[in-house]
Amino acid sequence: MSPSATPSRRYLIVSPVKDEVRHVERTLQSVTRQTTLPVRWIIVDDGSTDGTSAILARHAQAHPWIQVVSREQTGPRQPGSAVMNAFYHGLAQADGASYDYLVKLDCDVELEPDYFEALLLRFEREPKLGIASGVYLEEGSRGWSAVCMPGYHAAGASKFMRARCFDEIGGFVRERGWDTVDEVRAQVKGWTTKHFAELRFRHLKPEGSGIGSMRTHVMHGDVYYLTGGGVLFLLLKAAHRMATGTPRVVGGMAMLYGYLRSWVSGRRRLVDADEARHYRRLLNRRLLRLPAARPPGCDMNAAESR
Repeated sequence: MSPSATPSRRYLIVSPVKDEVRHVERTLQSVTRQTTLPVRWIIVDDGSTDGTSAILARHAQAHPWIQVVSREQTGPRQPGSAVMNAFYHGLAQADGASYDYLVKLDCDVELEPDYFEALLLRFEREPKLGIASGVYLEEGSRGWSAVCMPGYHAAGASKFMRARCFDEIGGFVRERGWDTVDEVRAQVKGWTTKHFAELRFRHLKPEGSGIGSMRTHVMHGDVYYLTGGGVLFLLLKAAHRMATGTPRVVGGMAMLYGYLRSWVSGRRRLVDADEARHYRRLLNRRLLRLPAARPPGCDMNAAESR
């Protein structure tokens, strides 16, 4: 157990990482400086070839509660199944570690020193809180700004979950859209999911930079289909992306293409009928609240497709 962990505040971090030599040092430093440390941090080096492995080894030697697990090279980094396969590979190495909370943390983020302690306090105050995060900042032409997220969403780069909630929903699905399905399933089972606007962390690598903006737009359409989203919200989202996204017009069309491609192919959705209906109700409530629901200071153009 790490020095600051206590029985009521035991959390385990699992981090898939591949070729993050530009950012991983800052992530490592920000976690090792936390006011409440995890019981263990399992980092899965998913075939890095850029020097990431050496940085991980150095920090693991200095901090016995950091465990680095290496996997063979798996090709270019991909969102979705590859990330989840690496996550579960790491979770399997927990060796019976006792923990009350489970964190899926990316290695391209930078956290404030009290980030996890602040989340733990909020979970203690809300017994039905199942999944949460802070709000992430991304750097643009006007500096760092918060990325808009719907109120029920916790950032996939820093998913903090109650272990009992994780077990009840059957864990994460090993597909793109895992970070929407978990919240929908948790809510259907009576858990609360949210993010806390006052808790902020930096996302050092903007979303989509790993696979390119066009593939990201297509992926968002695909994910929207797989998670059971309705057509009206999709059309409005695509129209907004055509007007304000990068690149304009084409980005929205790419999102529609991703949705239609999955629909025509008859792909099996990741949610059942009840979960799909619940997700559509969440989206419809967002429509009723717009534009008043937009939090101040957030960057709509950087927002994820939810």
